[in-house]
Amino acid sequence: MTPVPPAARRTALHHTADGPDGAPLLVLGPSVGTTLALWDPLLPVLARRFRVLRWDLPGHGGTPTGVLAAAGTTTTVPELARLVLDLADARGLDRFAYAGVSLGGAVGAWLAVHHPERIASLALICSSARFGEPTGWHERAALVRAEGLGPVAEAAAGRWFTPAFAASPEATALLDALRRSVSPDGYAACCDALARYDLRADLPRITAPTLVVAGRADPATPPAHARELTDGIPGATLVELPGAAHLAAAERPGAVLTALLGHLDCAHPAPGTDH
Repeated sequence: MTPVPPAARRTALHHTADGPDGAPLLVLGPSVGTTLALWDPLLPVLARRFRVLRWDLPGHGGTPTGVLAAAGTTTTVPELARLVLDLADARGLDRFAYAGVSLGGAVGAWLAVHHPERIASLALICSSARFGEPTGWHERAALVRAEGLGPVAEAAAGRWFTPAFAASPEATALLDALRRSVSPDGYAACCDALARYDLRADLPRITAPTLVVAGRADPATPPAHARELTDGIPGATLVELPGAAHLAAAERPGAVLTALLGHLDCAHPAPGTDH
């Protein structure tokens, strides 16, 4: 893998920081096809107690596709994780809580395995240790590179949301953002990363306190994927949410927030509390 030049690392990932300076640090990772706005419904509450750092995947939102490895190489989850570490280093974040959705969760899980000293706690939301057979991701990447995001956007609602939520303003906004704020090259590169990702054998190496959240109606990372994560990670806690598909953070933000706060309260008790 060709490393990202040091000059680019300082500003490689577009990000936002919210919440009080000096508060415990929480880094939030997005799902492929979404931007950091995926976390908007949870942010007001999280930012009351945490310094919240949200970031965009390459080719998504404000992050250019060009932060990735040189042309002709394949994007990997370790490469994305190193970009997150570069961002954390640039902001002086030695150790932080991490929560991520889908691919964003995979990045956090890889960091928890390979850089355990950096991850104080981990939350994996609608994520997986392996996102299905690589062939499907290679085919989707080829489709997007050939035809753009149109075909993917048309099918996204069925993967991301339950039928009852798919026509809501919140769902419509996320689908519009997929069309407007994501580049085909960036999306395809993330598909390449998902195709190569397989952390199943390394799950027992995760030592950070871990929460796993599943949407019971999620066709992309079904509850069986969440149970595999929970069974493989020592001491992990599983929460399954009814009435939620892949983007549970958007469809059931209150339930995801409750689960996440409970997890963070145990892993990072507020000053003056007795845990």
